Amino acid sequence: MAHVELSLSGAFVPQARTPAEAEFVSSVERWSATVAIADEPCLVIDTNGLILAVSPSGSELLGLGKPAEALGRRLGEAIQLIDFTAGAGPLEEPEAEKIPPLLAVRSERLARGLMRVAPVAGESPLTVDAVATPLLTGDRVGGSLTFLSPVRY
Repeated sequence: MAHVELSLSGAFVPQARTPAEAEFVSSVERWSATVAIADEPCLVIDTNGLILAVSPSGSELLGLGKPAEALGRRLGEAIQLIDFTAGAGPLEEPEAEKIPPLLAVRSERLARGLMRVAPVAGESPLTVDAVATPLLTGDRVGGSLTFLSPVRY
């Protein structure tokens, strides 16, 4: 029988809060703080589609520049969404509203799908698998959390 030891050094330990304090910190705020320092490509948007947090790797993947520069920008305007045609034309507004981060907010349900983006002018288009979940503020949706993964061919 093998013996396994786990190290707890450097482990994330949530800050203890009293129930009264916890009600003033929304799920959106908690996830935004976590995403801002995450290694994984991810982002948080609010109900208006404004970027509240993006991980450094998520910002690089989507071509957003420095994460701090992306904050407060509308997601649909911050990233260059393109269609899946050979011409890679700009994604039209009705279709752009169906990308997983925005769809999770609007539908109040888990959303998953592919997004095609042109991260930096002159670079090849990139296909990204996106899984988004709505985040609650009280009993209402206050935004969405999206994890991103590049699709390699």
